[in-house]
Amino acid sequence: MRVTVDVACTGLSTAEVAERVAAGHVNTLPPRSGRTVWDIVRTNVFTRINALLLVLFVLVLITGDLLQGLWGFLIIVNSGIGIVQELRAKHTLDNLAIVGEGKPRVRRDGLTAELPREQVVLDDIIEIGPGDQIVVDGELVETSYLEIDESLLTGESDPVEKSVGDEVMSGSFVVAGIGAFRATRVGSDSYAAQLTAAANKFSLTKSELQSGINVILRVLGWVLVPVGALTAWVQWNLPHDTWQQAMLRMAGALVAMVPEGLVLLTALAFALAVVRLGKVNVLVQELPAVEGLARVDVVCADKTGTLTENGLRFRELITCGPLDEDACRAALGQLVAADITPNASAQAIAEEMGAPDAPWEVGQRWPFTSAKKWSAATLTAPGAGPVTWMLGAPDVLAAPDSPVAGQAGQLGASGGRVLLFGRLTVSESEGGQPPSNPRPFPSGSHPVADADLAGPPGFGADDPNAPTPEPLALVVLDQRLRPEARDTLAYFASQDVALKVISGDNAQSVGAVVQSLGVMTGAVVDARTLPEDPAAFAEAVESGEVFGRVTPAQKRQMIAALQSRGHNVAMTGDGVNDVLAIKDADLGVAMGSGASATRGVAQVVLLDDSFATLPSVVAEGRQVLGNIERVANFFLTKTVYSILLGVLTVIWRVPFPFVPINLTPIGWFTIGIPATLLALAPNRERARPGFLKRVLRFGIPAGMVVSVTTFTTYLTVLPAAGSAHDLWVQASTATLFTLLLGGVWVMIVIARPYRWWKIGMIAVCLVGYPVISLIPLGRSVFRLDPSNQPMMLTGLLCGLVAIVLVEALWWLDGRLAHERRHLWTVE
Repeated sequence: MRVTVDVACTGLSTAEVAERVAAGHVNTLPPRSGRTVWDIVRTNVFTRINALLLVLFVLVLITGDLLQGLWGFLIIVNSGIGIVQELRAKHTLDNLAIVGEGKPRVRRDGLTAELPREQVVLDDIIEIGPGDQIVVDGELVETSYLEIDESLLTGESDPVEKSVGDEVMSGSFVVAGIGAFRATRVGSDSYAAQLTAAANKFSLTKSELQSGINVILRVLGWVLVPVGALTAWVQWNLPHDTWQQAMLRMAGALVAMVPEGLVLLTALAFALAVVRLGKVNVLVQELPAVEGLARVDVVCADKTGTLTENGLRFRELITCGPLDEDACRAALGQLVAADITPNASAQAIAEEMGAPDAPWEVGQRWPFTSAKKWSAATLTAPGAGPVTWMLGAPDVLAAPDSPVAGQAGQLGASGGRVLLFGRLTVSESEGGQPPSNPRPFPSGSHPVADADLAGPPGFGADDPNAPTPEPLALVVLDQRLRPEARDTLAYFASQDVALKVISGDNAQSVGAVVQSLGVMTGAVVDARTLPEDPAAFAEAVESGEVFGRVTPAQKRQMIAALQSRGHNVAMTGDGVNDVLAIKDADLGVAMGSGASATRGVAQVVLLDDSFATLPSVVAEGRQVLGNIERVANFFLTKTVYSILLGVLTVIWRVPFPFVPINLTPIGWFTIGIPATLLALAPNRERARPGFLKRVLRFGIPAGMVVSVTTFTTYLTVLPAAGSAHDLWVQASTATLFTLLLGGVWVMIVIARPYRWWKIGMIAVCLVGYPVISLIPLGRSVFRLDPSNQPMMLTGLLCGLVAIVLVEALWWLDGRLAHERRHLWTVE
């Protein structure tokens, strides 16, 4: 017997709850964003870069020249901006997670109420139904046809039938039936704590972008140590320099080598993306999801809840059997009223039929599942014998060549959802066997012949040659299209993102709905006809656009097939049947009103259920990826030319050309201002793999060009040992001019294709340095002297050479990458 109910489980009393709270037996969970405030502060302040800058800052202060230490405020600025933005993102994530998370139904003092997960205590009685995720570990005390999917824990996709006394583990979810369990492990003792930490972690890991940046930083870290040590040794051992001058030149060399803003701007771009997405009701449960959807080139969307609204409307009832419409309505109303976990179809029918005045006696039930696509119940009306009534897909319950199947197909082609209502009469004299006038399927043709999907006695799922339900009526329901669906599909089409609509509904019905949007015109595929051979299956999935009668297992197969073809796949859905496919996809997207299990495994949750929000997520991801790639080019070029300048000064055993204050304008006009603006600017470029390769391909040669031309100027204008201090300042200014021209041109080519605001940014950066160098206060503060015209002319000529070579590198890089380069944005 599948029904075992302990009606005595009224739950804990208020006093018992208070006792457990006082004892600490509460479901305390990790922070929703995975990071505490202290974690954020620590990771932004106590970094290797900050440590190096702090040591150099202290050494500069020892010289007594406080202006030379102005760059030390980078430590405060870097850490402060990073902390503020991550705290904003954490606050956004935490608030959205509270809205988006499922609340367990907890029974206390005999009453049931939805409570936040953190308020669950040990021994609480928690009620569960289809789509609910088990939030804590426990032991079942009530079950009614309860089936739980434990695939997220065990990898086994088949639902497990549960009885009273069985254990349930957090992370599993209910597929069918209802029940209640007593919480036996809560808080850190429960698997739910680990699940929450993994699902909602605020992290920059597992992304190509962050991995590439980590590689760059790791390599630079190894290079900086020997180069920095040699540079410091040379500067300390040069004759005719005071120890203060040697200290400042050493600090100038080492500060320039540190890519201090790269990590900051990367974290800033991701954090701001989370905040912006939060404003449009998008919960990013894993930060790499921002990058992930930008890389997606195939979106698999479940029709229901994505293209159509969750609710259905009753259209009509068409009788096709011996019962008249009134009798069909009465029986159908009794059947849906007996359903303890009605789905959207049953709810729409129940709303039309109304609650029955005198419910019939309910015998055995067979709840609806996405795998078998029907539900049934044995009901006994007053003065009559038991009858098993069935409601489900016509192409599952009716013979393919029957008139009712043909009629259902015609109705489905109009876009409606069509269900077949039928019956199996069970006679005691026949020992519970089906009637003797069967409507058999041809041998082996029944679409549901799996023993795991066994139905009522005599139903064809037990035996392909056994009777099918006697058709009584076709129920037609209307599916309401989401108003934003057309524009969203058109957006994906314009962005070269392929869309696959996969649904468990009738293929013709799904095709009619999709084609009514006027965007997709691909052939409609009945998933039951897909080939079993993996290669042929993958080919069919890639070439098709609309798929109907897809089982949950096939959804997973489709995701795997597309991934095997090199695609980055996103899966959107809202039902419990979408959970495994969402988990397997490169990016899982769930609807906010969907099953809690679906939200639990998704990386992105659309809290307002709006499919139209997906383009916003794509845009944010592309903005982050494209902009951080530009910023990485800035910092890599700057670090390369700084390291090479240090190496060249070591080889020639000459003073480093700059002191720290000289480099401040360079930091402003070639890195700081443009990098900040470009990191946060709109960017619609499609994400591409190969981030690290592209950055290295341009950044290293560009850095070499800037360093060689800059050092050439320096050697040309280098004063003789023991020359006047003013002459050294003039030589440094001319050398800085070459560095500025080369660095600015790197910024100019990286900023392409141009928009008008980028032209304004470039103009500010080009004008800024001359203005500073011509104003007496600027010359005094930044230790500049452009009065030596021959030296400045040398700096200009070498700077022009740098411009030409950087420009040539940019075009050559495009040629090698087979990319068509544009000077202006092509709309």
